[in-house]
Amino acid sequence: MFGENHAHIFMNARNYREAVRQQENGVDEEVIHRHFKAYQDKGISFVRDGGDFLHVSQKAKELSGSYGIDYRTPAFAIHHNGHYGKIVGRGFDTLKEYATLVREVKACGGDFIKIMTTGIMDFDTDGSVTESALPFSEVKEMVHIAHEEGFSVMSHTNGARAVAEAVRAGVDSIEHGNYVDEEALQLMAESDVVWVPTITVVKNLIGCGRFSDKVLEHIRAVGSQNIRRGFELGVHMALGSDAGAYRVYHGQGLLDEWGCFREILGDTEEVRQHLFDGEARIRRKFQRL
Repeated sequence: MFGENHAHIFMNARNYREAVRQQENGVDEEVIHRHFKAYQDKGISFVRDGGDFLHVSQKAKELSGSYGIDYRTPAFAIHHNGHYGKIVGRGFDTLKEYATLVREVKACGGDFIKIMTTGIMDFDTDGSVTESALPFSEVKEMVHIAHEEGFSVMSHTNGARAVAEAVRAGVDSIEHGNYVDEEALQLMAESDVVWVPTITVVKNLIGCGRFSDKVLEHIRAVGSQNIRRGFELGVHMALGSDAGAYRVYHGQGLLDEWGCFREILGDTEEVRQHLFDGEARIRRKFQRL
């Protein structure tokens, strides 16, 4: 069985604010147990988390062994204050403050660094990225600092230029990567980076009534086309559903993501092996040395 390469153990797939309220006065371990049981029931034994600011993923790491789950976490994601990322992590204003946060991840037992370099898809309008990307020079230095501390870097990044710059900066995985273009795909193919598209997030939103299905279908069509082209070029890819996001349930989310990939690429041994290889790269890289 594939592993879940992008999850948020504290989220409940229903309501983000509700999930936060349940944890803000102290970690509710029952939530963690329930979600780990969902993975266990689906035969999923590897989970890479995207972090949170409530210490939930840190507690989850302590509890994961009893479920036979190899669980990796950055503890919390790191974002530049004033930019997207507060919902899953902690912010900085200067690179000196960023370096301090990286050292905090090390001190609390985090396995890797997660950075936020862009916003998300604007599902309310046309699907464009919600804000401008961080400057290349800043992203490059963020990656350098993390690597110097012995960490691999998971990068939440959307948009063709931002993905290309994140790859050039040396990140180890691209999360989401919506709206990549040929240049960005070529750069990924020529690098060792692993792309985790999380396309089921979009598919599972279709029909919910919260957003325009026309916008969602457009994002899904472009994403499917880019996954197909990425596979043709040999971009390293792995399955990750963003489990915990709205309508993406822990355990089932990974099966949904695999279903999306089967629709796009077909269910062949070549496709399966390609995804297993991408996941193997993540398993090797995203662990504390």
